[in-house]
Amino acid sequence: MAQVNLGSIKFNWKGAYNAGTAYAIDDVVSYNGSSYIAKTATTGNLPTVTANWDIMSSAGTNGTNGTDLTSTLTTQGDIVYRDGSGLQRLGAGTSGQFLKTLGTGANPIWGDVAGGIKQIKFASSTGTTQYTTSSSSFVDVGANYQVTITPTSASNRILIYTQFADQGTGGRAYYNFNKSGDSSSNGDLIPNGGWANVENVMGGAGNGYTSGMMVDNSIQSTNALTYKLRFKNGSSSTTHVNVADSISFMMAMELDGGLF
Repeated sequence: MAQVNLGSIKFNWKGAYNAGTAYAIDDVVSYNGSSYIAKTATTGNLPTVTANWDIMSSAGTNGTNGTDLTSTLTTQGDIVYRDGSGLQRLGAGTSGQFLKTLGTGANPIWGDVAGGIKQIKFASSTGTTQYTTSSSSFVDVGANYQVTITPTSASNRILIYTQFADQGTGGRAYYNFNKSGDSSSNGDLIPNGGWANVENVMGGAGNGYTSGMMVDNSIQSTNALTYKLRFKNGSSSTTHVNVADSISFMMAMELDGGLF
């Protein structure tokens, strides 16, 4: 019976090319990163000899094997980005910052989180000490009604709030916040005589009320700032602050300037 030689019915992978190996048709070898298939029986002919071999796949361009990143990144926390000429290193930012893009054609940077509360300083008035004045000019209420805060940025703002219980003899009481320690704009913060509490008039002599006030204050520096609650009276009256069994406090809150 006649025999028909079908040859290989699949490719025969032979691994890396060896000059001493006899290769048959359809044997496949690797050489210099590419692969070749024998189209004749051949021994000692390099895969680049087109009379004996056809290329199956060609090697691409070699990369740098990590050498660019190794030389660019030097410290834990580094990240890599590309500027107009090549790879660049961006060192770790400070705690709490975020990676910020500046748009097309600009390099990324670390940015501070905009908005929110930066810090709060709080002073509470404990005990039954009452602070009293009959003055018609502003005077400090007392030691428990002041708070000191050191801003983290001169572009931020300070929100001052206080709550207190007061009693009066029937006249009108006025309240104000005073600031000291700034490079400018010190003094009483509420112009034209301050905030007026008319409850003493409405309630009658001797009645007590819980009052509160809030002021948003711009700042000029990062110096330590001290805010005090001050009060004065209308004609022929006396005012008491921090009356017995009251819940009184004062606080200063630094807010990011981007909120305003």
